[in-house]
Amino acid sequence: MKNTSFIDQVDKQIEKNHLLNHSFYQAWNSGALSSETIREYAAQYFQHVSAFPRYLSAIHSNCDDINTRQILLENLVDEEKGSENHPELWMRFAEGMGNSRNKIKNTDAMNETQDLVDTFKKLSRSEQYHIGLAALYCYESMQPEISETKKEGLQKFYGIKDENTLKFFTVHMHADKWHREVVRKLLSELANTKEKQKEILQAVDSALSALNNFLTGMERVYC
Repeated sequence: MKNTSFIDQVDKQIEKNHLLNHSFYQAWNSGALSSETIREYAAQYFQHVSAFPRYLSAIHSNCDDINTRQILLENLVDEEKGSENHPELWMRFAEGMGNSRNKIKNTDAMNETQDLVDTFKKLSRSEQYHIGLAALYCYESMQPEISETKKEGLQKFYGIKDENTLKFFTVHMHADKWHREVVRKLLSELANTKEKQKEILQAVDSALSALNNFLTGMERVYC
């Protein structure tokens, strides 16, 4: 019961600072952003999306439990395997918004973009792998709803109908529902001491702060 109560506390912390509450995403989902701003967002955020499989790999490497590693491996395979790996799907979205691959790969990171990547790298590389799992859960727990609203906004306000451009969001609307539940259960089981619970909450706070700060950076530079 204690762990169930604790993971509910984690969920409340995430909900309080959910990315869909940020003014940047609210503007996206009401059609108030320019297409140019979304184009720049796609180029900046690629740096986080392309690094995400390495976050997972680091958590997997630091995990001493084979059952948990197997679950993380399934997640990593989903992210990275094949010609429709998730960084590639994001690249197609970025292209669909008018970017070139060369531009995306050579985009200079905003300070907030670099901070986002550095924060997730630091958390995922912690030898205490529950810290990396907390960051992973923080991110993936929000993705189904974010992906759905982004896709709807792109279709309704920006005239994006090409499924190849939208596929990253279509995939994450569904895949991360399963990831969310699995990682939530793992995190609940690992939060078996006050110290671990404190570290998990701190990691979630750091991840949320970096994600929200990235969106604030987008507003600062491009809005």
